[in-house]
Amino acid sequence: MKETEDDIVEKTYQALLNSYAQSNHRKKFDIIEKAFKFAEQAHKGVKRRSGQPYITHPLAVAMIVSEEMGLGSTSIVSALLHDVVEDADYTVEDIRSLFGDKIAQIVDGLTKISGGIFAEAASAQAENMRKLLLTMSSDIRVILIKMADRLHNMRTLNWMLPAKQYKIAGETMYLYAPLAHRLGLFAIKTELEDLSFKYEHPEEYKQIEQKLEATKKNIEKLYSNFAVPVDKSLRELGYEFKMQARLKSVYSIWNKMQAKKVGFEDIYDVFAVRVVFEPKPDIDVKKQCWEIYSAITNIYKLRPDRIRDWVSQPKANGYQALHVTVMGPDGHWIEIQIRTTQMDEIAEKGFAAHWKYKHHFEGTDVAAHTESQEDSELDHWLKTIQDILEAPSPNAMDFLDTIKLNLYSAEIFVFTPKGEIKTLPQSATALDFAYAIHSKIGDHCIGAKVNHKLVPLSHKLDSGDQIEILTSKAQQPKEEWLNFVTTAKAKTKIQSYLRKQVKAKIKEGEEMLENMLQSANIEISDEILNKITTFYKYKNKEAFYYALAHKQIELPENLQKIIKGKSRNIILRYMKQAFGAGNNSSSKTTAPEKGTQKAKTVSPRKIDKKKTYTLKEEEFQKNFITKSCCSPIPGDDVFGYIRDDERVEVHKMSCNRALKLKSQQGDKIISCKWDDYHNFSFLTTVQVEGFDRLGILNDITRVIAMDMSVNMRKLTIESNDGFFEGTIAVYVHDVADINTLLSKLRKIKDVKSAIRID
Repeated sequence: MKETEDDIVEKTYQALLNSYAQSNHRKKFDIIEKAFKFAEQAHKGVKRRSGQPYITHPLAVAMIVSEEMGLGSTSIVSALLHDVVEDADYTVEDIRSLFGDKIAQIVDGLTKISGGIFAEAASAQAENMRKLLLTMSSDIRVILIKMADRLHNMRTLNWMLPAKQYKIAGETMYLYAPLAHRLGLFAIKTELEDLSFKYEHPEEYKQIEQKLEATKKNIEKLYSNFAVPVDKSLRELGYEFKMQARLKSVYSIWNKMQAKKVGFEDIYDVFAVRVVFEPKPDIDVKKQCWEIYSAITNIYKLRPDRIRDWVSQPKANGYQALHVTVMGPDGHWIEIQIRTTQMDEIAEKGFAAHWKYKHHFEGTDVAAHTESQEDSELDHWLKTIQDILEAPSPNAMDFLDTIKLNLYSAEIFVFTPKGEIKTLPQSATALDFAYAIHSKIGDHCIGAKVNHKLVPLSHKLDSGDQIEILTSKAQQPKEEWLNFVTTAKAKTKIQSYLRKQVKAKIKEGEEMLENMLQSANIEISDEILNKITTFYKYKNKEAFYYALAHKQIELPENLQKIIKGKSRNIILRYMKQAFGAGNNSSSKTTAPEKGTQKAKTVSPRKIDKKKTYTLKEEEFQKNFITKSCCSPIPGDDVFGYIRDDERVEVHKMSCNRALKLKSQQGDKIISCKWDDYHNFSFLTTVQVEGFDRLGILNDITRVIAMDMSVNMRKLTIESNDGFFEGTIAVYVHDVADINTLLSKLRKIKDVKSAIRID
């Protein structure tokens, strides 16, 4: 019997050495051999519950660390020694003298956090977690080895008594699986969830497992029919790749069944196809992912709402892949995950694999970008944990809840009153949740109950919250809602509603003016409307109508005095009134009074289509107008379209809406060139992005208002996770002005991008 045990130990040890030998790490077999002999001696005569020698556990943990996490000799040695101090008569100082400071530090960290998180005493439980997290922030390998330790314990949980099984399974699902998710250990997270589910819900686990087994042949047939044309297409493109069907885990299928309230038969995506390819050299990896996507969608019809691009924007835990769902040849939706070999390894092994590739590309821009992106995310999370540690909750369970909620970092999971799960970005509000349920619920949302407590729309949600939305038919979206929603769906729906409201107000203002003109027996014409609009210093009729409907302007009873230019006192009084209503009074925003008077005496001239039409400042709005579809400004490449009233519509060359004019009414198209503009200003929009810091907004507004003496019409800035982005509507004379402004904005510290977007 003794010999058989020795054979088992030796076989396990050789498997560990073979795994390490195939890795890319510097080979340090001597220290591994030394650690193995030391641990074997320390645990001599001790058995596990399974009856196997205890040394098989540290060997198994070391194997997980090497094979499944891709870590090196320091981690392997620490894994072999992780129970020596606690279970044998050795101290951390003994480890330090034999194996050095770094390994001693890791083993010390692992020793301090030994025992369950849900230990007998609540205070000891919280203290263990604090020690774990404090040690982890100095060396992440502590938690990685602890994760391997937990995984092997879960794999051998069948030897434990049922009560112990429930305790360890619950602890694993509660904290270790979310930790694995946060660290990008996808394969380990999935297995921990499955094993926990197996012991917590054995009957459900068995039923789903049997149903999966029963559908395997059908799945293999579905996959085969799907794969043949895809395989051929990708080989023709010259890709080296592996393609295989991957069954969803039992737990994830059960979770979806619970969330959707459906049976196993109604889960359409029980398997996914993974395409893992070796990228071609000197070609952008993202481009290659989309080329494979294109090849697949050329064969099968796409489900547009199921595209997930985590290549361009990786998940917070480092995960990268392009996910796409298509309708397979047998009428089943099939999800395809497109990854490079590097992305696949990082997805399976997490941060350890990421570091391996980072060091492989050390010194390159790729490494610098990836390191900054990933490490800063990890550092941000660790800092959050440190903040919690500095002000710990006296209640151990509250403390653990706080830790758990921070494990998902960039995403939160919340529930409907019926228990359906919803995934939202961090900092999502109750209003974001309302729009996630349905746009009509969002539009009429007046508040919410979070965990049965009444909260405002702007209330930020946390993972685990259960939300009930309160609505009223009288409620309508408001502009200020845009200040606190974070999801694209919510913003889009709110903006869409507001645009409709603006159009309705413009129509209302137009009808108000027309009624007044008819009452005064004044014939309605473009010339009359332009005179009134120009008088009140509005860029276009739409802006004027909107202001009129909102009662920002009050027209005089005698409109003739404005139209005919009589009674300068009345004009000055109403100009003052208009400016007092909030309109922009700077001479930089509109043509001066002199220009306005000139416009009254100039009549549209006959246009020679053979010549280039000069867009003179003094003729603006009289002989030509710019269109809001593309908002051209002096300096832009433009063309003109001659309207029936002989005025010229000016469009950018790149204007999409003007394509129809160019293709269908070419006889009315003329070439145009801009004259110099000194007085009249044009509204344009700038988008800025960068890293948030104290005073950044001050610096931006100072450049606009002081350095450039440019007037702002609107400024919207949002900050999230230390990054800000915003849009600024400004008045400029020409393209040279906007280019100078953009150049100055880009020179501001922490501003990473400044572009014109209209």
